[in-house]
Amino acid sequence: MTTMGPTRARYSEQWAGNLLRMVRAKRGWSQRQLATAAGVPQSTIARIESATRQPTLPLLDRIIVAAGLELRTRLEPYDRHDDVLDALAAATPEERAAERTRHGDELVRALRETAPPAP
Repeated sequence: MTTMGPTRARYSEQWAGNLLRMVRAKRGWSQRQLATAAGVPQSTIARIESATRQPTLPLLDRIIVAAGLELRTRLEPYDRHDDVLDALAAATPEERAAERTRHGDELVRALRETAPPAP
């Protein structure tokens, strides 16, 4: 089972707000203009953008459609990149050095396996 690290969790909490900021930037709209188009109070847009409110998917979709855009969702395998960086940042200097050595050993092994035979 995969669990999110702190960076991914923070990104997830800010996702809807970032999305609405991108919508507004594409349209050149203020929060008030987006809110009016979507039929919601301007404070709703502000709270979503500041991540103090997490909208439901139907509300988020309604706001985006009001701007003439469409939200499309695609499922992909989980990318552990941020989780790996979080773990590395939390590691002691000794643990980081051991991890670099392990990755270096893996790289050397992979290069040897893919290298063409010597003449």
